[in-house]
Amino acid sequence: MTRLVRPLLLLLVLLSSLAVSAADAPYLYRVTLVQASPGKLLELVDFYRSQSAALQAVGDELPLWMRHSQGDHWDLMLLWPMSNYSDYYAAERVSRRQATLLSEKTISRMSELISWQEDLFCFGPPLGELRKAFAAGGYFHVEMFQALPGQFRELYREREMENAYSRALGQPQNFIFTRDQGAAWDLFTIGVFRDLKHYASSSDASPEAQQAAAKAAGFESPAQIGSYLRRFIRSHHDTLAVAVK
Repeated sequence: MTRLVRPLLLLLVLLSSLAVSAADAPYLYRVTLVQASPGKLLELVDFYRSQSAALQAVGDELPLWMRHSQGDHWDLMLLWPMSNYSDYYAAERVSRRQATLLSEKTISRMSELISWQEDLFCFGPPLGELRKAFAAGGYFHVEMFQALPGQFRELYREREMENAYSRALGQPQNFIFTRDQGAAWDLFTIGVFRDLKHYASSSDASPEAQQAAAKAAGFESPAQIGSYLRRFIRSHHDTLAVAVK
């Protein structure tokens, strides 16, 4: 009897740990960057809006999105909530998706409206936190990075240090996303602000406050933050974007 009880206890402990791991697992997103065909941006925005009912019928979450203002060459960034691969690609949902969102008519229309597209599957913050920030914000700062070989952990740590710096100054912290597969970006961050004035208000802090915040976050000084970041990256794209109205 003892020989049976011990393996059963071990199995229960293992299942319990797996349940905790699943609950704590990072949230999965598919991030799509698109450049509209010439003169087709507004039509593309309307097209994505028209897909809302089909998305909900399939059981998919509505995307969070933004429109490029200045910086990189994409016109729209869409963050498609997936939660995890197994649920998102469940056979029934895939079948419904193919019949509506991936129909021949839909694909043909997308090919007319989009001249360039890039997709990245990544892990990021809980969906509720992101939706809350997007609902309150209308201006975004997106930074996308490719790390130097062997420097991903240090790059991630630098992003956390910048968040500590922002937190000390009472500024919004960046949401951090890390690559799982797809496009070449290793990591990207999104800062969410109310408007341009809110984004620029970090410079309102006194030099003494900025210096103290930088020191507390692990930097030598505010002026050193940019050069410190560049130790870990081989590519860096900055984009300012606005909410899609």
